[in-house]
Amino acid sequence: MAAQRLAFHKRMFPAPTSVLVLGLGNTLLADDGVGVHIVRRLAVQPVKLAGLHPVDGGTLGFRLLDILTRARDVLLVDAADIGSIPGSIRLFDEEQVRSHMAKTGRVSAHEAGLIDLLTLARLDGWKPARLALLGIQPLLVDWGVRLSPQVADAIPAACQEVLRTVRDWRWAT
Repeated sequence: MAAQRLAFHKRMFPAPTSVLVLGLGNTLLADDGVGVHIVRRLAVQPVKLAGLHPVDGGTLGFRLLDILTRARDVLLVDAADIGSIPGSIRLFDEEQVRSHMAKTGRVSAHEAGLIDLLTLARLDGWKPARLALLGIQPLLVDWGVRLSPQVADAIPAACQEVLRTVRDWRWAT
């Protein structure tokens, strides 16, 4: 299933000027899967932005390298311990992600794999114009296929934050 999803995304992700919105997480671990739920919602939302490509990255890890390096702008969406109440949303720009990691040791639940993926992409010569992480504070990261009510209720606001961020990036270009 994951290989089929990856092959589909490789065919469908076109120009390097597009904005990749990469949802990360494991949907079998309750709130850990919130990033995946957000990009799935964006994919079927009636309001579309040209050039915005929501991708379910799930737990694909290094298999996301080709998709990642095709994008000029990347917005990662993931469960993140931001030290706030469950369902809280925070946007970290690239510098804030590094700074937060230095203080707390991690940002997202997939940070080790994410940092390795970003490092590998940079070693391959990839330099994004913009990179950010939209983190959503989880309540529960344990076996379960449903999001906690607090995190589920945050999905519409997180989708709006993704769209606002992408619009802001476009105006800055």
